[in-house]
Amino acid sequence: MARSPTSQRLADAAIRLFNERGYDETTVDDIAARAGVSRSTFFRYYRSKDDVIFPDHDALLAKVEARLRASTADTAIVAVCDAVRIVLAHYVEDAEVSLRRYRLVGRVPALRDREIVSVARYQRLFREYVGDWLAGSPDAALRAELMASSVVAAHNQVLRGWLRARGSYDPFEPLDHALQYVIRTFRHLENLEGPRDGGDQVVVAAFPRSASPDDVMDAIRAHLGSRP
Repeated sequence: MARSPTSQRLADAAIRLFNERGYDETTVDDIAARAGVSRSTFFRYYRSKDDVIFPDHDALLAKVEARLRASTADTAIVAVCDAVRIVLAHYVEDAEVSLRRYRLVGRVPALRDREIVSVARYQRLFREYVGDWLAGSPDAALRAELMASSVVAAHNQVLRGWLRARGSYDPFEPLDHALQYVIRTFRHLENLEGPRDGGDQVVVAAFPRSASPDDVMDAIRAHLGSRP
């Protein structure tokens, strides 16, 4: 989803003007003039001056939603992880604007607020889809909220690290590493629910190295004997 040459020129002009004059002091007319286009051309691409430096979240959300819609309950975690990689890819593809935006957002409260709202839209989308996938299962709403917030937190931590490093490395390996924590956590929780077909459960136990075989067997017998 690369920007067109005109939209890229507007983004470059906006960021330069925000840095030179300040965000509040820069107008849409200023941005259009610096980019060498008319005011009407500006509004063909963007709704407001802050839209210029942020990704096209409507288009990006639509792409994310298409990935989620192609999934099922059995592949919910993987689908959400794939979707969040789509978001990171957009920032990486437009790296120069992303890096300038990061520096600018840190100085302008209005832009920080806008960014928080944007993040909430992704988290809400993830939560809604995961909630649908888990519908009817125990704690579906809670698990959907936790899964969505965990994936977004993993993405944001990796993105911030990449931005602080000025885009000096490929962030996808760290993202995959972070998402593995999310996947392992939620798959572990699903396993704790027990078998869905009513078969025998598997008991996993951990003991210190100093435990004797008799201690281990006694503990296992006690656990099995306490089950209803």
